[in-house]
Amino acid sequence: MTPADGTVVTYPAGATSSRGTVVHVADAGDGRTAVVLDETAFHPVDTAWPDQPADRGTLGVGGAEIVVVDAVVGATQGDTLLLGPDVPVRTGTEGWTFVVAHLVDDGAAVAAGDTVIVTVDAANRAALSAGHTACHLASLALDAALAGAWRKDAPTDALGAPAFDALAIQESRILPDGSRDVYRIGKSLRRKGFDPDALADLDALAAQVDAQLAEWIAAGGAVRIERDGDTLADRRTWVCGLPGAEARIPCGGTHVASLRELSAATVAFTSATVEGGLELVMTTTAERA
Repeated sequence: MTPADGTVVTYPAGATSSRGTVVHVADAGDGRTAVVLDETAFHPVDTAWPDQPADRGTLGVGGAEIVVVDAVVGATQGDTLLLGPDVPVRTGTEGWTFVVAHLVDDGAAVAAGDTVIVTVDAANRAALSAGHTACHLASLALDAALAGAWRKDAPTDALGAPAFDALAIQESRILPDGSRDVYRIGKSLRRKGFDPDALADLDALAAQVDAQLAEWIAAGGAVRIERDGDTLADRRTWVCGLPGAEARIPCGGTHVASLRELSAATVAFTSATVEGGLELVMTTTAERA
C-alpha cells in the first residue's frame, strides 16, 4: 500500500536528527529503493523548484547506518507512489499525499514497520542554510537596487520594491554558503516596463547590492520559518527581521536562525547576450560568523 498520510517534517525548525517509522518501501529504479517514514528531519529536493539540494545523511536501522544517496518528493493519489521528476503536480495540490522519499541503494536492510534514526550531515545543512538565507537577502537587495529602472508599475516584492527577481528569474541554485541565480531580460520584461540600461554597469550594481546586504546583516535580525502545519505539503514562509521592515517569502527550504550567524554576504554579476535578450547571473557568497 502507498502512504496514506503526508510525511511530518522537522527540518523547518532546524532539526538535523529525528526518529521515525518506515511506512512504505518501494523500488525507485536505477538500483535504488525509496524509504518513506512517518516523520523525518531530512530535507528533500523539490520537484517543481529544485533550488536547494537534498540533505546528506544516514538512516540508522537495527544498528546499521544506511547512507541516503538522495531525497526527493514523492506523491500518490492512493495507488502508485511517484517520485521526483515523475510527480506531475506541485507539492500541496489537493487530492494528493506528499512524502519525503529517502533513496538508498538496493539491498539495504529496511522494511515497513522498522524504527529509523535519521541523522543529517549538520555541517552541510548549515552551509546550505546560510546560502539560502543569503540568496533571499540578495534577491531583495537586487530588487531595491533596480527599483529606479522601471517605467511602469510592477508587482512588488516582500519589501515593496518592484519584483525584478520574481519577474526575471529562470533558475536558482542554493550552494554551500551561497547561491547562483539566473535571470532573463527579454521582450516580456521590457514590456512590463524594465529598462535594461540599468544593467550597463554591473560592478556599480554589485556595490549597491553589497552595501544593502552589509546594512541588513549588521542589524542581526531574527529569521524563522512559519508553517501552516507540520507535513511536507503544508505552506511555509521565510520571515526575516530587517531594519524598519519584516520580509516574508514563501519558501520550503532551510535557513539560519538569525542574521547574526552571517558576517557578510556579497554578490558578483555576469551577463551574456542570448537569443531574444540578455542573461544575467548573480552569484552570492555568504560568510558565516
